[in-house]
Amino acid sequence: MGVPDHLTYRLRNLYAGQEATVRTGHGTTDWFQIGKGVCQGCILSPCLFNLYAECIMQNAALDEAQAGIKTAGRNINNLRYADDTTIMAESEELKSLLMKVKEESEKVGLKVNIQKTKMASGPISSWQIDGEIMEIVIDFIYLSSKITADGDCSHEIKRRLLLGRNAMTNLDSILKSRDITLPTKVRRIKAMGFPGVMYGCESWTIKKAERRRIDAFELWGWRRLLRVPWTARRSNQFVLKEISPEYSLEGLMLQLKLQYFGHLMRRTGSLEKILTLGKIEGRRRRG
Repeated sequence: MGVPDHLTYRLRNLYAGQEATVRTGHGTTDWFQIGKGVCQGCILSPCLFNLYAECIMQNAALDEAQAGIKTAGRNINNLRYADDTTIMAESEELKSLLMKVKEESEKVGLKVNIQKTKMASGPISSWQIDGEIMEIVIDFIYLSSKITADGDCSHEIKRRLLLGRNAMTNLDSILKSRDITLPTKVRRIKAMGFPGVMYGCESWTIKKAERRRIDAFELWGWRRLLRVPWTARRSNQFVLKEISPEYSLEGLMLQLKLQYFGHLMRRTGSLEKILTLGKIEGRRRRG
């Protein structure tokens, strides 16, 4: 890959002769040699792994393959983030691409975990690779977001709102404390309750039904903070007047979406910009 010899020599010396021991409740084990893998906690480790991953993809020749999804004239068949890889193609082409990645990975000592590999949105009911069955799913979690076969983000929004309710429930000891002022509690909710709900909202398509759910969650949180039950005759306007939030939760999401869109527009030739603005070839079915 064009790495100078003196750098590879230094890296080899850094990793040569590594030893480790395991500390348990009964003491530590004997020291043992580490034959492969990257140093835990080393700032070079992510870069070294990315070099391996890039080498695997180049040798698998995915960029040269015709399989994939054409968007704005560009063929896209793989998306990667660290060791999480998504391969996109038609069913038979997808299996061919996956086998190429698997073979090239094994050449450098890495293994594709078939048990953790999922396939979504395909006519095939089951796949078998090297005696292991790969699960066919209608949805899966990728980079902490729920991806569905129909591309509808309403499932992810519902999931995020549920996670937000759990986070708010865990803050009960803070919200019920009489030693903490109301403005401090509001900041706590915005710092510890809302971010989990807003994760990945830049890519959401928020429809009217989801907008109502988001508003209901926000008001549920403020009522929980003020200890105002739904049975009390207190309007939403009364609750918002007591809290005086600078922005609503939906407004914060819109702010993040616009901020991310602005970043995309300023980037020339980026893959994110192509996927956002490009058109997919083909025709959609009626209905």
